[in-house]
Amino acid sequence: MNDKAFRNWHSMSDHALAAHIGAFIKHHRLEQNKTQDVLSHEAGISRSTLSLLERGETVTLATFLQVLRVLDQLQVMEAFEVHPRISPLALAKAEQEKRKRARNTKTQLPEKSDW
Repeated sequence: MNDKAFRNWHSMSDHALAAHIGAFIKHHRLEQNKTQDVLSHEAGISRSTLSLLERGETVTLATFLQVLRVLDQLQVMEAFEVHPRISPLALAKAEQEKRKRARNTKTQLPEKSDW
């Protein structure tokens, strides 16, 4: 289930994607040797809702997250992490505006001492 094989996610139907998610949930539930009754109780959902999820039927996002949390699989959320990117033009402009050298002005010179 955790192989990094290429899949053409765009060509899959919504039902096929939901079935893939359901298979993921079922795989990890069985890997942890949990029954649907035990997992649904730990997640605070009904067994029939968990069954729907595993079959690729429609469930709420909150239900999906509760099940992921109980299965200790929240690392899949890393796929949704947003990394801010700066455009090449904005980077070039910021680089142009950076100071290239220091200026020696009268206010920066130390005052003469009477010593």
